[in-house]
Amino acid sequence: MLVERIEAKWIESFRTTFALCGVTAGDSCAVLAETQSREVNVRLSELALAQLGANVFRITLQTPAQTAPVPIRSTGASDAIAGLAPVIGALAGSTFIADCTVEGLLHAAELPQILGDGARVLMVSNEHPDVLERLVPDPALEAKVKAGTKMLKAAKEMRVTSPGGTDLTIDVETAPAGSSWGYTARPGTIAHWPGGLCLCFPRAGSVNGRLVMDVGDVNITFKRYMETPITLEISNDFITDISGTGTDAALMESYFAAWGDKEAYAVSHVGWGMNPAARWDSFAMYDKSQVNGTELRAFAGNFLYSTGANEVAGRHTLGHFDLPLRGCTVELDGIAVVRDGQLQGELA
Repeated sequence: MLVERIEAKWIESFRTTFALCGVTAGDSCAVLAETQSREVNVRLSELALAQLGANVFRITLQTPAQTAPVPIRSTGASDAIAGLAPVIGALAGSTFIADCTVEGLLHAAELPQILGDGARVLMVSNEHPDVLERLVPDPALEAKVKAGTKMLKAAKEMRVTSPGGTDLTIDVETAPAGSSWGYTARPGTIAHWPGGLCLCFPRAGSVNGRLVMDVGDVNITFKRYMETPITLEISNDFITDISGTGTDAALMESYFAAWGDKEAYAVSHVGWGMNPAARWDSFAMYDKSQVNGTELRAFAGNFLYSTGANEVAGRHTLGHFDLPLRGCTVELDGIAVVRDGQLQGELA
């Protein structure tokens, strides 16, 4: 059992990561938290920024009441700010924001206003500091992630296959592509730590085929490795059939249905992991309360399929799954960027 306390090595991990974000002496830096934030990460952020000579202030918001019919995990769409103008103004006027909210600001409604005047945000994922320490960003990863993103932006079609039966075709010609290597030093941008993935948000009607989650694939939302295969039939972005025996399929069916919302069944984003330091097997090493699995989105060579909100397709829902699959082949216009779960060419 790992203890959550202030450790000098963890202050150094945060300090190194914030320095990669360009934080320097005299910068105005906010630490954004809520009442259910992991307090050790909030304190580590404050101490690390102070060591860099920044002028640090902290905003702590009330964690909103639960309104969803089921638990929500790792959506990247924190609603803790709740449109409060004084909070938005303080954040927008900052040079740098360490985002320690539970769900993160990546898809928060207030994010465009916060970034509009040049503030930059690093989402510190709601993980035990032990995870963040292992995954301090490596600057060498930035060039590879950028190369993968460039390939994705230039592609017209992504095809994903696997020995287990996955066969997906995704129109990516007009899908906005994004990426993260774990830090950002550019004004008006957001990144997340841990990082290391290339992805895009397909436009409406772009995804068709079959996704087979095989034994050992991961349902991050449930913090669970698959023990029995699940087959998802997908038509024009939407999961139309879920088949499989055992608990894994039953849990997925139950969670989808609980939302009572067709859009929860639709694709959010697709992409592949790029981070060789991220571990597929890390869930086995932590108690569930200590991790939320953001590391597993980024392990090198995975195919990441996510369901839920997709602003590009005009869909909004809090229902969300992150599903990294092992052993897949991912092709862009017929050229493999991942083959049998291994990064290819300049991405390797």
